[in-house]
Amino acid sequence: MTLSARHLSFLLLPTLAAAQRVVEPANRAASLVRSDSVITLRYGGGVLFTGRVTASGARPDVRVSVDTTGGVVTQIIKWTARGAGGRVVVTGTVHASGEGFAAEAEPAQDARPIVRHAVGGADNRRNRAVYDRRGDWLLSVDEPAQTVITHDASGDANTFTVTASGGEVALRFRPRFYQKHRGLAQYQPWTYQPWGGSVAGWSSWYAFFDKVTEADVHRTADVLGEVLRPFGYTYLQIDDGYQQNPIGMPDHWLNANAKFPSGLAALRRYISDRGLEPGIWTNVSFAQRDSAEAHPQWFVKDGNGRPAYGNWVGYVMDGSNPATIASLVRPVYDSLAHMGWTYFKLDALRHLRYEGYNSFAEYFAGKGLDRERVYRGFVEQVRGMVGRDHYLLACWGIRPELIGLVDGVRVGDDGFGYGSFAQYNSFNNVVWRNDPDHIELRRDDRYRATTLTSLTGSALMLTDPPEVYRTDRVEAAKRAAPVLFTRPGQLYDVDPSRSSLLSEASRPVSGAGPRPFDADQRLIVPLYQLDVARPFEQWTVLARTGGEESAIAFSDLGLPSATDYVAFEFWTKRSLGVVRDTLRAGPVDATYQVQVFCLRRRVDHPQLLATNRHVTCGGADLVEVAWRDRTLHGTSETVAGDAYVLYLTEPTGHRLVSVDADGAEVVGHAMVDGVRVVRLLSRAGGRVRWSVRYE
Repeated sequence: MTLSARHLSFLLLPTLAAAQRVVEPANRAASLVRSDSVITLRYGGGVLFTGRVTASGARPDVRVSVDTTGGVVTQIIKWTARGAGGRVVVTGTVHASGEGFAAEAEPAQDARPIVRHAVGGADNRRNRAVYDRRGDWLLSVDEPAQTVITHDASGDANTFTVTASGGEVALRFRPRFYQKHRGLAQYQPWTYQPWGGSVAGWSSWYAFFDKVTEADVHRTADVLGEVLRPFGYTYLQIDDGYQQNPIGMPDHWLNANAKFPSGLAALRRYISDRGLEPGIWTNVSFAQRDSAEAHPQWFVKDGNGRPAYGNWVGYVMDGSNPATIASLVRPVYDSLAHMGWTYFKLDALRHLRYEGYNSFAEYFAGKGLDRERVYRGFVEQVRGMVGRDHYLLACWGIRPELIGLVDGVRVGDDGFGYGSFAQYNSFNNVVWRNDPDHIELRRDDRYRATTLTSLTGSALMLTDPPEVYRTDRVEAAKRAAPVLFTRPGQLYDVDPSRSSLLSEASRPVSGAGPRPFDADQRLIVPLYQLDVARPFEQWTVLARTGGEESAIAFSDLGLPSATDYVAFEFWTKRSLGVVRDTLRAGPVDATYQVQVFCLRRRVDHPQLLATNRHVTCGGADLVEVAWRDRTLHGTSETVAGDAYVLYLTEPTGHRLVSVDADGAEVVGHAMVDGVRVVRLLSRAGGRVRWSVRYE
């Protein structure tokens, strides 16, 4: 079965139409109504929080404060117990939109650095806040009050039960959280939604660089369509090398060079005929000197009144001139969209900003124009031409000016980088989709790279010659797609060294290399956690890349203490048995350079540890799992011809009777190192119902 990039219904967000019904939220405190024991907060025309306050001993002291310094609004309602040993308990319900989710608002003191994400309404004891993306507001509980937040989804709304207790309890409400408190001026989430489907595929750049040919793309499309498309790799994006040089006029983009004799329209059809989404690279620079001199009105002017020229950007296109857009931009993107291209990589955007508009700031000042607004307007034109239903990637480096216009951002330098996972983790799938650049399965870190990209919900694009996908190296890719849509578990960046400098992103005049606010390529932290919530179960997936300390406390993961879990390592297929309070990971296998632990609450009957299909231990393939009538029942999405393996516990007192499957052949089952391994094979792929019966 082919797993679609956009049509896994249980991964999709509410519709954009629903988001567009929301009016722009006010940048002001919530309306507060309270008595001695009841509190109500109203905001945006509805109830945000309703709660009850109880206390031991005397009535607690209550303080309400609102700070609006610099237009950044913070509202605090604080209860303080009176008398030694006094305690306050606040219990209530937070009402959020369908885009609300629980997370950490700030890092706890001395907390172990773990990059956290979640799929679905997962509960985690590290969460101390509810963030509503649609309205960009945050309601949190200050440390050190003990806090538990649980989630209950209902239609297009989310409700969260909050219980906070301690000698002091403080609720903190922050409207316009990302826009004002995080400083993202262009962030208006009520006008757009992040790309909700999987972004996984292939790019030609590191496979062939600019030597890429039509034959290369055909060969790759054949292999990708056969080998990786069934696993969720749906995009094939051609990069630099198809266009005529020098780049500039529309015909140099639309009429491919001699290496592509059939043309772009035929190439798009070839890709689509293999069941793939066609993607294409373009560049906002202009290098045709004769055309620039013949049409100087299309370009920014230097101090001598001639078309301005900058490194990497060439002649600087003037986005404030409608004639420039009509002559140089619209023909390219209108034509490519009409041909059927659905993925657009827009390159050199940093150079248009830095070597272009910033370096010739006096030109815009002389015309009374805001150069950032002109820059954003340029990309608005491209967005309008390619349409909101097509993926638009901004390349390269952090581009806060383009929030709300682009679906993804290549957050670092050329070459796959791990930095974005920890340095811009709070942006991913809230502000935009983070793109760490392409993964080469030829490299020794292939398992680590695909694992962390998938578990963080980032864009996962491969870039190898297609022959690599006929080798066993492809296993690292098969188990990482599709990429599930995640939400960050932290509304701060685990490593803030880059994002703390984001206010400088508008000032450089050179984009020749990474700037201090662009994401690193180095690996920042060793632990990455994904909480997966499905209607039938919630479980935790923990990736570990190393580190001196292999003992991981469950309290650091936000898991309850004094609770038994069953643990299973995905890549080595190793059971850790029953664990409580502390996971002892042991050394990382050098073959994989990463461990992936599946952690499920232990039950007193046979249960599923993991499947082999996906690095989320079933997150992409399990539709239903249930224990009834002494039988473990399940429904799974399988890939045609790919062995589907179930790993099960069998507590003492349960004897296997039979294994059955509807839609697949039971190849075999056996006990291996204390784990029941059941192998199924579906020739056609698709949905398989299986059952394992005991007595």
